[in-house]
Amino acid sequence: MKLMNIEGHLRVSIDNVKPQIDCGKYPIKRTVNERVDVTADIYGDGHDKVDAVLLFREKKKGKGKERKWQEKPMEFLGNDKWTMHFQAPETGFFEYTIEAWIDHFKTWQDGLQKKYEANQPIQTELLIGAQMMEEAIARATSPDKKKLQKWIEVLRDDNNDEASVNLALSEEVSSIMYHSRDRNHSSRYDKTLEVLVERERALFSSWYEFFPRSTSPNEGEHGTFQTSERILEGISKMGFDVIYLPPIHPIGRSHRKGVNNATTANAGDPGSPWAIGAKEGGHKAIHPELGTIDDFVNFVGKANDLGIEVALDFAIQCSPDHPYVKEHPQWFKWRPDGTVQYAENPPKKYQDVLPVNFETADWENLWKELKSIVEYWIDKGVKIFRVDNPHTKSFIFWEWLINDINQKYDGIIFLAEAFTRPRVMEKLGKIGFTQSYTYFTWRNSKAEFIEYITELTKTEMREYFRPNFWPNTPDILPISLEHKEEPSFLIRLILAGTLSSNYGMYGPLFEYNLNEPYPGKEEYIRSEKYEVKHWDWNKQTKTKETITLLNRIRKENKALQSTWNIEFCDTDNDQILCYSKISQDGENKLLIVVSLDPHHSQTGWVKVPLHLFGFEQNESFAVHDLLTDSKYFWENEWNYVALHPNSMPAHIFKVQKR
Repeated sequence: MKLMNIEGHLRVSIDNVKPQIDCGKYPIKRTVNERVDVTADIYGDGHDKVDAVLLFREKKKGKGKERKWQEKPMEFLGNDKWTMHFQAPETGFFEYTIEAWIDHFKTWQDGLQKKYEANQPIQTELLIGAQMMEEAIARATSPDKKKLQKWIEVLRDDNNDEASVNLALSEEVSSIMYHSRDRNHSSRYDKTLEVLVERERALFSSWYEFFPRSTSPNEGEHGTFQTSERILEGISKMGFDVIYLPPIHPIGRSHRKGVNNATTANAGDPGSPWAIGAKEGGHKAIHPELGTIDDFVNFVGKANDLGIEVALDFAIQCSPDHPYVKEHPQWFKWRPDGTVQYAENPPKKYQDVLPVNFETADWENLWKELKSIVEYWIDKGVKIFRVDNPHTKSFIFWEWLINDINQKYDGIIFLAEAFTRPRVMEKLGKIGFTQSYTYFTWRNSKAEFIEYITELTKTEMREYFRPNFWPNTPDILPISLEHKEEPSFLIRLILAGTLSSNYGMYGPLFEYNLNEPYPGKEEYIRSEKYEVKHWDWNKQTKTKETITLLNRIRKENKALQSTWNIEFCDTDNDQILCYSKISQDGENKLLIVVSLDPHHSQTGWVKVPLHLFGFEQNESFAVHDLLTDSKYFWENEWNYVALHPNSMPAHIFKVQKR
């Protein structure tokens, strides 16, 4: 190491700065005004006092002047650990780092006080302090310059040591000397870290998935965007703010799948919407039986008027009839017999779907075309995309696409539909996906829930992986719902909507408690993926009523609008899961208690986290069950609960001082 590259006067080390992902390679994620809590190990050599500030600013876009750093003094926690937080007031990329220095004046104050209390001579010490103030004058504001001049005279007057010491240690002197400090010898953390700040819906959303082709009021008819408009008001009344539509594009005819995924389709079978592309067009076209592009735009507008956003499925795959196959054969894999390679998961074969070859030599044109699909639908009013199987496509492609879209457009959300290996799901979150499907669907026991939610919220995953909990999907009828009655649906609903601030469901099967699986498989029999259904959209069930109530509770209680504030509470019954949630401002406090047994009543004792709620031992407080409107007064740490599956298998208690 060459001496000329060393700043020898720097004496403070800044280590272990958090949060950061892979040594700062990827930005962390937040939404507008969501806190970024920064911690670091900050220390200097010897016994001199150290001080530090957190620096943050909006990252400049393109050419232009650098944004001015804002700074907040960091708080010392002990054992060389420091912390401070900041919040970004708008969307975009922000950056943050830490600066620290030896605080010579604070070190002098500490030594002065010790010597004075030990009755040692302090005349020289006072002169040193006066000299420091004299040097600070050049850096001080005009009003502070006059005060410093006056204080210098006091410290140089050796007539009253007590008055001089009291002055030197006063808050006003400390404050002015802090703001007039010399930062020329400050150490700056060697990385500038980034945070991507997104709109609120990235963190708080309620999704409802349905097939537009199954919305006709007449049995046997194919639904359209116009018939889909008729069910929007009902979905809005249930409280959903995102509608997700499976692919709406023309469906291929070659190797079309039949009912129950039969390899041969019968006349009239509509095929799978994920077999995208036909003579009518590809990813930028509308399935003719759904209507026109104008019908779709009108549908989006109608949904927006009701406070609902429309999410589209972005599935990078093609039917053999997709125009890309003829226009860009180099984007697909061709076998030695001259046929194109279809999708396989041996021994399963998906002859109606062709995967795109991301190893093509023409990858640049492929990437540009795929991005143009996203931009085409953004132009039609879509700001949310549910991405089908992103883990089977190039990671570097997704990183490029999402970053480029984020640079050009504000508020675009990408949900990764990836039920795959943990490291792969984590990678997708790191490289930019806004939200992610999770393993919630397969977590059932109390221990499993606590372990999994703790992993999501108390580890580094919290910084980049936003979970979206789904109790069911068109692909998955989980064991927790197979052949189960309504209490099972209520339990999974309440768990999904209170454990995670983002959750969704596939309807109307969920609210109608449909529970029959395909024999031997964890999926629905007579799946809607392969046939048009006729639903009674006006049908009322207790599950539907509870969905409506839960979504209202979520919107009225800020504590449920974040995933990261969950704290699990002790219970004496492993069939009862209990957890608290408190809003960022500390005003909204909830205690959620859920029975995991859909068949039997469960009773037990739950331990209320009084310290988190701000209550003293034996202090009386009120709990209001927002699901049943029941109200109770509790005062001890441990309290009794009884949950009955046929009435309501959960409590969502709003906790307040009595």
